[in-house]
Amino acid sequence: MRLSALVLLLALPALRADEGMWTFDNIPVKQIKAKYGVALDAAWLKNLQLATVRFPGGTGAFVSRDGLVVTNHHVGRGAIAQVSTAKADLVKDGFTAARRADEIPVPGLELMMLVSMRDVTARVNAAVTPGMADKDALTARRNALGDLRRTEEAKTGLTCEPVTLYQGGEYWIYRYKKFSDVRLVAAPELQVAAFGGDPDNYTYPRHNLDFALFRVYENGQPYKPEAILPFSAKGIGMGELTFISGHPGTTFRQQTHAQMVFARDTGIPFQLGTMTRQKKALQALAATSPEAHRIAAEAIYGIENGYKRLSGQLLGLAKPENLRKVEEAEAALKAAVAKDPDLQARTGGSWDRVTQAVGRQKALLKEATLIAPGRVALLGHALNLVRLAEEEAKPSTQRLTEFAEGNLKATRARLVAPRPVQKPIDATLLTVALQEALETFGADHPFVRAMLGGQMPEAVAKAAVEGTRLDDPAVRKQLAEGGKAALEASADPMILLAKRLDPFNRAIRKQMEDEVTSVFTEHGGRIAEARFKAFGKAVYPDATFTLRLGYGPVTTYANGTGTKAQPFTTFMGMYDRHLGWGGNAAAAEDGAWTLPERWLKRQGKLDLATPFNFIYACDTVGGNSGSPVVNAKGEFVGINFDSVFEGQGGYYVYDADTKRAVATDVRAILETLRKIMDAKHLVNELLGK
Repeated sequence: MRLSALVLLLALPALRADEGMWTFDNIPVKQIKAKYGVALDAAWLKNLQLATVRFPGGTGAFVSRDGLVVTNHHVGRGAIAQVSTAKADLVKDGFTAARRADEIPVPGLELMMLVSMRDVTARVNAAVTPGMADKDALTARRNALGDLRRTEEAKTGLTCEPVTLYQGGEYWIYRYKKFSDVRLVAAPELQVAAFGGDPDNYTYPRHNLDFALFRVYENGQPYKPEAILPFSAKGIGMGELTFISGHPGTTFRQQTHAQMVFARDTGIPFQLGTMTRQKKALQALAATSPEAHRIAAEAIYGIENGYKRLSGQLLGLAKPENLRKVEEAEAALKAAVAKDPDLQARTGGSWDRVTQAVGRQKALLKEATLIAPGRVALLGHALNLVRLAEEEAKPSTQRLTEFAEGNLKATRARLVAPRPVQKPIDATLLTVALQEALETFGADHPFVRAMLGGQMPEAVAKAAVEGTRLDDPAVRKQLAEGGKAALEASADPMILLAKRLDPFNRAIRKQMEDEVTSVFTEHGGRIAEARFKAFGKAVYPDATFTLRLGYGPVTTYANGTGTKAQPFTTFMGMYDRHLGWGGNAAAAEDGAWTLPERWLKRQGKLDLATPFNFIYACDTVGGNSGSPVVNAKGEFVGINFDSVFEGQGGYYVYDADTKRAVATDVRAILETLRKIMDAKHLVNELLGK
């Protein structure tokens, strides 16, 4: 029985304005052509796909024939900090490589370029037999994906990743080319890249020169990319259509109403509380010395950024009209399902099953969050080492997911990756985690007794972090290769702590998977099937940190101040904001609007009318940081670095009136390279001269 046209119309989520983070297999080219008169052909899309690369936590793009890559300063900040020292703080003071021989290798930094994709939905679902329990179906699908991943890697020689779309409605294998020789080329000073600091974060107008340049090498020579996005010297104008390709991290727009209520009332508030503790402790660490301040700055920035983003999400979820939209769309889809006996039999009870699982998620939230390594990198490494030999001894289908045969190679690679760990950060965060567990569960809780052994959290964390050698990748590699005997013989205090954590974490993880994750996967997939039957693929999937395309014009919006936001800011506006706060002498808000000395000395060289940042209507979230913004010709016109606070509710419910992204203008980058950073050679390379 076909669903009635009226019910379908009611149930179809209204794609308003330029909503959507579209997978490259399903770009709405007809919709774009009808609205904007721009025809995107296969060659244009393929070039954009191959020119876009994934950074850890963000995006970048090839912009020269010699492997030059542009990304946000804040995306590359960890890498810049990694190659900095107490004597040469490249984050604070900036950097320009005068010659290619001066470009600085960043150990462990890997970029990923999506080469191709394969839909494996039918093969994954075939692993599930009729009548199989939800928890067993979850295991079967994961094992099938792991096997497919291993097969694809062996066949292609590429790095392959399993991808779940539409809440389990589709499964894919994405094939990537990995770049492991990446070198820092240029970056402005932090005070200009993040001008305005946390007070200005997620606001507009903005004045952030949020870019950095890296270069990819292959076999010791600059990589020659197949596709690039040439810099546009002209830039973009008000009302012009833009496109953005990037890796939006995670959205929740296809969750049920019950899941969103959980996020609003329980999940997000709990996260905010934990982040508040972490930030306070890291700020205390930063206050102990200039070097501690340098080391802690990146971690503090990450927490501040995440806190503000989550606060915006909470604000969006608190708007009654937003969840009312979700509730109405859900009711309409349920009505559509009820009209089809087959769908009703398979999917009719799925919403109730998800709601029941949300109840279990709420009950298990604290244990699932606190009985885990969390943000403590060394404890995460230790736990994986403790489990490696034990899991490898089991049949692949009985292992924890990350140790299944298809995923084992990637897990081992992460264990021995040479990216450094800052021990003071880990000691601080481990202390916070243990203290929160103590206060939440009480001293008599079995997990607390096992982890603390009657000591105070700070003493346990200090002993484990100061005594461990797991910050050395060679030590981790030795233990990983040494197998069970090496782990049993190890007296490393972090390994011993991980052994105490392991049984508790396994137990809560299994409970979460059996009672929550498996239900969300199975019944979220069934709800997705109903949507597919109703609408086909007219709806885009939630973001999953996989490559997506968005589109929308340079525009404005009413930002709650009683006027409209200007579409462009300028260098003049940055200097005005600096002076309006009293200049460097005032150093208000911890120096948020101060400027580096060379920016004051060279102000007269700049064309102050040069566009600096612009605002546009592409649908973005975290992970789109560093995403290239291109015009209809496929030319680079800017780099995405933020979105406005009012639009953060878009992680859950899209609002065309407030969803705005913010980019650094290509003209600002070129002007700075020429006149501030002494990098005319890079300008020539970027402009193809």
